[in-house]
Amino acid sequence: MIVNPIKDGVVLDHIQAGGAMAIYKALNLDKLGCQVAIIKNAESEKMGKKDILKICEPIDINFDILGYLDPGVTVSIIRDGKIVERKHLELPERVEGVIRCSNPRCITSIEQELPSVFKLTDRGHRIYRCIYCESKYKNQGDLK
Repeated sequence: MIVNPIKDGVVLDHIQAGGAMAIYKALNLDKLGCQVAIIKNAESEKMGKKDILKICEPIDINFDILGYLDPGVTVSIIRDGKIVERKHLELPERVEGVIRCSNPRCITSIEQELPSVFKLTDRGHRIYRCIYCESKYKNQGDLK
């Protein structure tokens, strides 16, 4: 399989194998009018298998959503066929509008216009807590 290099755009590399579609949906890449290449189960020396997304247009990416879904992703910004910036993501300290609080007594369940906001409380175990009610949410890191 041959996937041509892109001139201007974004490459999301080192995505957990099988996770490209979850990222595609979460970042609303289906709304773009440009080409988006999804490469699933590509061979990787470091990871064994990985997914890659190539977006043939410069776009703004919500790094918090991306870092929450898969903190191992590498984001490369491409201009004129060259990598001009590379970011290695981590779990974000705070996520808004990514996960919903499951506590039926939480204010976000009653006040629908209030966004769900979670803060990272345990990086090693990937545990987030609702800032309103302190309900715990464990990020499983499973994009499938």
